[in-house]
Amino acid sequence: MARRGAYSGGAGEKETFNIDSWTPKTELGRKVKAKEIVSIEEIFESGKPILEHEIVDVLLPNLTDNVLEMKITQRMTDCGRKSVYRAVVLVGDANGHIGIGVGKAAEAKPAIEQAVKYAKRNIMRVPLGCGSWECGCGTRHSVPITVKGENGSVEVIIKPAPRGLGIAASEVVKQVLRMAGIKDAWTFTKGRTRSIFNTAMATINALDNLNKMKIKGDWETARAAAGVAKEGQAAS
Repeated sequence: MARRGAYSGGAGEKETFNIDSWTPKTELGRKVKAKEIVSIEEIFESGKPILEHEIVDVLLPNLTDNVLEMKITQRMTDCGRKSVYRAVVLVGDANGHIGIGVGKAAEAKPAIEQAVKYAKRNIMRVPLGCGSWECGCGTRHSVPITVKGENGSVEVIIKPAPRGLGIAASEVVKQVLRMAGIKDAWTFTKGRTRSIFNTAMATINALDNLNKMKIKGDWETARAAAGVAKEGQAAS
């Protein structure tokens, strides 16, 4: 049985983005259209906010979207009952990039479209790696370290898992991790996890905390260096 308020599916047929018809409104957008910036990683490194969803359409054309939740709220006005749709949407490329957005409108489709735009503007990088001591394959199939995220009363902990295990998580957490490109992970949740939005945001916050780890070079190089250091200490 589907959870109340949950919605499974994408935002509909994806329209082809035409860069020629796009008129950028920000300096960052103009640089992207002029091909002065050709990678989303350049924007992440600069720390500049993405204020136009078209920037992501250009730099990450393979993004897919998924509607996590659709709710309808009603209130009584002088003209009768007024309905408002609230959509929570994920976007990701299953290769280390994910975003989440919320949209509200008088109809379902505009609410989803608005949520997709906000999710693209909230796109972030997710460092992938192989942090499980049981694996050591060195591929980007899991998370490099254990991370924790919180939102409201919900707390989510994500731990590295060996290759082939899959994602041991609830459906909401599993959808977030899959869209980020994580194939194997242990997860632990506590709090009021019936709240789909809070659970998804806690998972997103946990993934965002991966960007705060301080490791020189990529994960494979750092892991190899740690192994050499341990061997040197054992020899001495």
